[in-house]
Amino acid sequence: MHSLSHFQQLIEKGLSSLELDKKPAELYDPIQYMLNLGGKRMRPALLLMSNEMFGGNPEEVISPALGIEVFHNFTLLHDDIMDKAPLRRTKATVHEKWNANVAILSGDTMFVQSCQLMMKVNDKYLRKVMDLFMKTAIEVCEGQQYDMNYESIEKVSLDEYLEMIALKTAVLLGGSLAIGAICANAKDDDIENIYHFGKKLGIAFQLQDDILDAYGDAEKFGKQVGGDIISNKKTFLLISACEQAKGKQLEQLTFSLNQKDFNAEEKVKTVIAVYDELKIKEQAEQKMDQYFHEAMKHLKTIQVADERKELLVSFAEKLMVRTS
Repeated sequence: MHSLSHFQQLIEKGLSSLELDKKPAELYDPIQYMLNLGGKRMRPALLLMSNEMFGGNPEEVISPALGIEVFHNFTLLHDDIMDKAPLRRTKATVHEKWNANVAILSGDTMFVQSCQLMMKVNDKYLRKVMDLFMKTAIEVCEGQQYDMNYESIEKVSLDEYLEMIALKTAVLLGGSLAIGAICANAKDDDIENIYHFGKKLGIAFQLQDDILDAYGDAEKFGKQVGGDIISNKKTFLLISACEQAKGKQLEQLTFSLNQKDFNAEEKVKTVIAVYDELKIKEQAEQKMDQYFHEAMKHLKTIQVADERKELLVSFAEKLMVRTS
């Protein structure tokens, strides 16, 4: 069994071998730029880990793993346009470095490239893999649309929020793992369980992200703490607080959310004080733990030897300890 770093190196090597030095340069240079911005290559590595766990040869499924990474970066590229984000991993976003039209077209091309790469699987598994990949791709787009809808809707329920993060973030983890399993000729029950392991782990991961935004250590977390509060982003914490706050707490929360001209530090302090009074952090951690334990149950159910699961167990545990 190989290590996570081994699989990440395989992905980096594969990405560097993609033929992107083509014309028109205005179409392909932004793709190369986007893929060179880095990242942990977590999703394609999961595909390779799953494939090896089920007895496959990861070297034979590099192309679909690259397809997952190219697809993921396509979604980030288009997300940046929609969010009008100036930076991605501390560098200028594609639409800022070139322009929005270039970014849209390069993103469209990346989606097509991801499909081409995904189709380079054994013909025996092609239909099953492409059905799952297309289903996952549509769900990611649905999740992004819900996310945009929720920016302008005053009230969003916790169930709606959890469904949105499942679609936008978690299904791609589940899909990556399931595609790796399919290409190793895993049993249908095992494919189903590895999919739900990834999906529930992805939800737990996003809930942890919500918690860390309010309570994390800025240096360890890698971004500004309280950013979600400053931008009024609907997270598990904010939605829970809005549902539970009464009297003075509700007044403070409403005032903080509706202020147009405000001191960012004071706003974060006020909102977190309401969170603390309502024990919102503890509720979010409880929900996060619930999804994590459900994910691990799915992994435990899979009919392979425990030692073959060790890398995924270790990956899941490390993913959930990025804390304060």
